[in-house]
Amino acid sequence: MAAFSFPRSSMKILLLENIHPKATERFAQEGFSVEVVSGALGEAELIQKIEGVHVLGIRSKTRLSGRVIEEAKKLLSIGCFCIGTDQVDLEAARKKGVPVFNAPYSNTRSVAEMVIAEIIVLARRMSDRSMRLHQGQWDKSAAGCFEVRGKTLGIIGYGHIGSQVSVLAESLGLKVVYFDIQQKLPLGNSRSLSSLDELLHVSDFVTLHVPDTAQTRGLIKAQELSLMKKTSYLINASRGRVVDIEALAKALKERNLAGAAIDVFPEEPESNIKNFKTPLQGLDNVILTPHLGGSTEEAQENIGLEVAQNLLKFINEGSSMGAVNFPQVDLPVLKERHRILNVHRNVPGVLKAINSIISDLGANIEGQYLSTDLEVGYLIMDLDKQASDQVKERIKALPESLRTRILY
Repeated sequence: MAAFSFPRSSMKILLLENIHPKATERFAQEGFSVEVVSGALGEAELIQKIEGVHVLGIRSKTRLSGRVIEEAKKLLSIGCFCIGTDQVDLEAARKKGVPVFNAPYSNTRSVAEMVIAEIIVLARRMSDRSMRLHQGQWDKSAAGCFEVRGKTLGIIGYGHIGSQVSVLAESLGLKVVYFDIQQKLPLGNSRSLSSLDELLHVSDFVTLHVPDTAQTRGLIKAQELSLMKKTSYLINASRGRVVDIEALAKALKERNLAGAAIDVFPEEPESNIKNFKTPLQGLDNVILTPHLGGSTEEAQENIGLEVAQNLLKFINEGSSMGAVNFPQVDLPVLKERHRILNVHRNVPGVLKAINSIISDLGANIEGQYLSTDLEVGYLIMDLDKQASDQVKERIKALPESLRTRILY
């Protein structure tokens, strides 16, 4: 392994929010210094804590604003140990040359299994009966309870989780339809529908699996709820701002829906509390869970390993493969060479200027890979050892350069 220009033991990694110990183990195995904090941190506290941190790991409760990222002078990369990255100002991170990694696949099965469980529990009104029996009330009745076999499940968002729900649902005998803004290949006997309205109209169960974007916020409001059958159920394990909670509560109170299962909320506390409030509390046949979709031991271990591995690839090799806000670059490690990493504004002529510097210094390029997006370019170069320091300093001095360093 190449000798790093910055000693691993001096590189500080901060992991917040009870990230799985497997992630800590992976970093420690590589010789990095790791600090673990159990909860999320607010902006002011995080700004103080992040000073001197090179790699930051978070989950869904920590908010990384542009101000926090700007204050993190030594920050090289961010790992979101979860599916979503909407808690991070991705644009601010990109402009500072900081790639952000996540785990888009590792908790897919956990979320899908929970959705299937909620479909059955809602159809059988089991949560209501369980609560009443805890209170000493024996309430045995078949009224309002149904088998799910033969019913129609509508999936909004047919990505990794939505398609997995589709496969599991068909094994229970559910008919599956879905709607996605992108063309998606149907699995099994599922069918793609041409509009959201059509899906809401025909489905007995509707489950949401979409990201938090300007297009999806408020996707399900009073108008959309009015299109659903009065005997139907809504499940949201995606993002809290996708559903208008007030409108959903009103529809449930007026018996325009048979029930709902909500795992995510528009505003969620940064740590466990005892006084969380939502208009859905106390309503019949409503399952409320505190963002538990991916909260299984298996999912958290998989997430810990996946994100840690991506971060290690970036730290050790400069690989940005898997980053959500950054050009994708991966170059095999060459022995007896120095590797230079450069992030620059994506304007014409930068690569020409860099290659001119290398030519003027008489350096020899053994490997070079550049990838760009609309705003930034990311370049990895392997050079002769003798010229690398001079090359780095002259590239760093280019007005377009955002960040330049010798990796090893």
